[in-house]
Amino acid sequence: MQVEIKIDEQCLEPKIVIVTREVTDEINEIVKSLSCDSHMRIVGFQESCAEILQQENIERVFASDGKVIAQTDTGEYVLRLRLYEAEQRLNRHSFVRISNSEIINLKKVKGFDLSFAGTICVTLTNGTVTYVSRRYVAKIKQVLGI
Repeated sequence: MQVEIKIDEQCLEPKIVIVTREVTDEINEIVKSLSCDSHMRIVGFQESCAEILQQENIERVFASDGKVIAQTDTGEYVLRLRLYEAEQRLNRHSFVRISNSEIINLKKVKGFDLSFAGTICVTLTNGTVTYVSRRYVAKIKQVLGI
């Protein structure tokens, strides 16, 4: 994909033009990410306090004891969403599902240990260790290009 930026002193408001042979899923995703309506907020709750969570601060989102929890740099927040709803709101270029009950932020991954037979061990920058379920190993390898 080619990206071109033109500076025009006469321009009053930024304008984006996409030139393509056909509309693909990738083009639709770009349009969605650029539109104002696509910025889906994630609100987390700690006790009785609600807080808007910045996606770049979320390390992982996981289900535990019937609740969906977002783990961030500053603590854990309960989400009033189902895991699949949280997955739809998260940036698909940064977040990837690693099991039926967990989604991780690839930008917060310290390393992947491939030495385990049939699974992958993931270490996050905060020291949390989690595992990719067998069902998602092929998907993770594809995302990583291995």
